[in-house]
Amino acid sequence: MRSAQDDSERFARDDRERFARNGRARFVRDNSERFARDDRERFARNGRARLGRVLVAGVAFLLCACFLSSCAEDVRESAAVSTAPVIAPGRPGEEARTLSPAEAATAVPSPTVNAADVRYVQDMIVHHRQALDMAALAPSHASSTKLKALAARIHDVQEPEIRVMTSWLDREHLPRPDHHADHHDMPGMATPEQMKALRAASGATFDSLFLQMMVAHHEGAITMATTALTEGSHLTVEQWATDVIAEQTAEIRRMREMQGA
Repeated sequence: MRSAQDDSERFARDDRERFARNGRARFVRDNSERFARDDRERFARNGRARLGRVLVAGVAFLLCACFLSSCAEDVRESAAVSTAPVIAPGRPGEEARTLSPAEAATAVPSPTVNAADVRYVQDMIVHHRQALDMAALAPSHASSTKLKALAARIHDVQEPEIRVMTSWLDREHLPRPDHHADHHDMPGMATPEQMKALRAASGATFDSLFLQMMVAHHEGAITMATTALTEGSHLTVEQWATDVIAEQTAEIRRMREMQGA
């Protein structure tokens, strides 16, 4: 009787343990399947999200590329069909002109040096030097305070211009002007006889002779600068010539006022 009871209890205990093991196994299996299923769904969601982001980025890139291409086309088309007039200032004594787009494209001089540029710079250095020689006489020979101030201004403007133009010739590997060559055929240059007479004069006589010679000297410089603007091709030389015309035209006006005083 005891043995049968013991066997029944043992079988019941074994059943409970087996049930427990089976339950735990099912629990683990069910959870593993659920976790695997969740992982697959999460992976699928992430994959779809990444795909969506890639597609959005791709569409944005294409739209941006199309927009930029369209803008470039618009700019090219606008440049090609532009018909806006261009106002070109005239040379001294000339009126401004209205240029067509085709004319404006070729109106800007090239930055190259030609023979007219070199000749102008070399000659203007010599021309300025004579003006400085004349101006140097004013402090000790002139009687007019205004004339002395004018001579000082001529020195202060033209002496730095000589240095700049000489440095430019050196940079371009071009020869400096010959000090001993005959340059009296240049417009406005005073002859040796005129310079001798100016050195010998003083007081009001010097003032009158100085103004007469310097007005002619400035007019000659303007003639040379106008030729450089017409025949030259270098942008820097063109700017120098333009400055000379503006400066010396203003000084001629002041000198003529002093002559009429």
